[in-house]
Amino acid sequence: MLDGLNENGYSLTGPLLSAAQCRDLIALYGDDARFRSHIVMQRHNFGAGDYKYFAHPLPPAVADLRERFYGPLTQVANEWMKEMRRPTRYPAALAEFLARCATAGQNRPTPLLLRYTAGGYNCLHQDLYGELAFPLQLVVMLSEPGEDYEGGEFVLVEQRPRMQSRPIVLRPRRGEGVVFANNERPQAGRNGHYRVKMRHGVSAITSGERYALGIIFHDAA
Repeated sequence: MLDGLNENGYSLTGPLLSAAQCRDLIALYGDDARFRSHIVMQRHNFGAGDYKYFAHPLPPAVADLRERFYGPLTQVANEWMKEMRRPTRYPAALAEFLARCATAGQNRPTPLLLRYTAGGYNCLHQDLYGELAFPLQLVVMLSEPGEDYEGGEFVLVEQRPRMQSRPIVLRPRRGEGVVFANNERPQAGRNGHYRVKMRHGVSAITSGERYALGIIFHDAA
């Protein structure tokens, strides 16, 4: 499930949520009581579309994915920190990491639902939100490409030192996810590891409606 992270900075997960679970999460979008914040991308020049950050308590399916992926990803994250000569190390338990976030003033939940309609897109960006940031995150597609929408590919752009940027275009199906580096990752070179910058976004939706679930492991300030 996590194959390719070290080589490419991303990994396709295969199915994580059933079609029914995807529909249930999409149905939450109209219930403002389940969310702490609503962002309209156009107002901030982030793109075209909108997204909502969940409030506590997180929906069970969202909390389960956040918990289930954090543990295995800490092993990758801590190895990356060593290879990039960063002093940060991440605890094995999500609760302990979130407690560290809270101590740093980051106590707002970051899992979110994103919605795009025809013409919508998301500019290339990084989801950092504060001093503490976990180096990997997860996005799960809730809509079916080719059925619910057209266009709207998930885009990663990799910037290696002194090289032109490399685009990566992915099209996960409904219920499938992508784990990816949200800031920088190590890349093996002739003289050891060097740091590669990563950004992500969504290409323009040409028709239909596209929903996705974002799982960010650090909380926000």
